[in-house]
Amino acid sequence: MLEIKNKPTLFWSLLKFEEWHFYIAATSKGLVFVGSQNKPIEEMFEWAKKRFPGSPFVEDEEKLEPYVNEIIQYLAGKRKTFTIPFEYVGTPFQLAVWQALCEIPYGQTKSYSDIAHAINKPAAVRAVGAAIGANPVLLTVPCHRVTGKNGSLTGYRGGLAMKKLLLELEKRGSSSNA
Repeated sequence: MLEIKNKPTLFWSLLKFEEWHFYIAATSKGLVFVGSQNKPIEEMFEWAKKRFPGSPFVEDEEKLEPYVNEIIQYLAGKRKTFTIPFEYVGTPFQLAVWQALCEIPYGQTKSYSDIAHAINKPAAVRAVGAAIGANPVLLTVPCHRVTGKNGSLTGYRGGLAMKKLLLELEKRGSSSNA
């Protein structure tokens, strides 16, 4: 498959597992997008227009199989960390926030101000929130583990119902020896 100059091919697939249905996409370098629960394919296309303008889309279940397998293992409560490669596309600030999210242990939560402190920008709580909201790889970069200071569920691109399901899944998984 030829890549258009500086326009990496985006390989995509619809992941279906039990009640979970969302689109995922990867380049040849790694996972770049995990969609919201039950959202139409347009969510992925709109995101790609901003981050990968002009990149061709190719549906390819075989190429996405390693990503699908790890995400399904996670959703089944059999995986707590991911080993699949990622290609993060964001600003240096966003990348720092997303890295901090990856350091939140499975089954635990942190507040927005915890994340701001973790990246040495304690006054940037709102900017941290915006960077978390721009996270293109739900589940795998665990932005669902970020809550309000009082532990309240706050905004989530995938919707609060999806966030609640993920936190409950991890709570069950961390109380067992899965």
